[in-house]
Amino acid sequence: MSEPQPTERTKVNRLAKRGFYDKATIFSILDEGIICQVGFIFNGRPFIIPTAYVRLNDFIYIHGAKSNQMINAINNGSEACFTVTLLDGYVLARSAFHHSMNYRSVVMFGKGKIVEDQQEKINALKAFTEHVMPGRWDDVRKPSEKELYATGVLRFPIEEASAKIRTGPAVDDKDDYELNVWAGVLPVKTMFAEPQRDERLKKEIVEPDYLLNFISSKM
Repeated sequence: MSEPQPTERTKVNRLAKRGFYDKATIFSILDEGIICQVGFIFNGRPFIIPTAYVRLNDFIYIHGAKSNQMINAINNGSEACFTVTLLDGYVLARSAFHHSMNYRSVVMFGKGKIVEDQQEKINALKAFTEHVMPGRWDDVRKPSEKELYATGVLRFPIEEASAKIRTGPAVDDKDDYELNVWAGVLPVKTMFAEPQRDERLKKEIVEPDYLLNFISSKM
């Protein structure tokens, strides 16, 4: 993928300095996110569906049941819009008007096609699993032929995309800096609690190292 160039749809107009169009920035946000919002048209009506995704090289993959209306609509030619947002902090200003959020986001447009090649499909499903929990794929039963047949995987080229990022403190009106109101940033961080064992799990099975390492990496 060459460096994306802003288009009429992806160019950040308001607060343009927050816009980024290089693939390093776009990829870093996509790789940290887990859920995207997918907008598409089905039977003349707009839909926005949250779903898991994964990036492999210059492509985004999503998956679902082959009978899924999102899978079918996009595979039949409906253009899709993807958004991913990572919330980094609440920005508390001295005035209600200037409250904001620190965030990193990506907007992408594209047309997807269902993956027909069996090995590419398996590679994508492995990537989905590893994106959510690194090390998990080698520990679980792999998809059966029946499960693979029932699952539709869509591939989208990352070609028309942009990132928008806000960082830093509140920006208040000059006179408001004299107000006796607390202002600052409340950082947001994803944390994980103690794993909850499945009730039917064999007693001798303990939490795998990759799970414990994943939890510790988020602390």
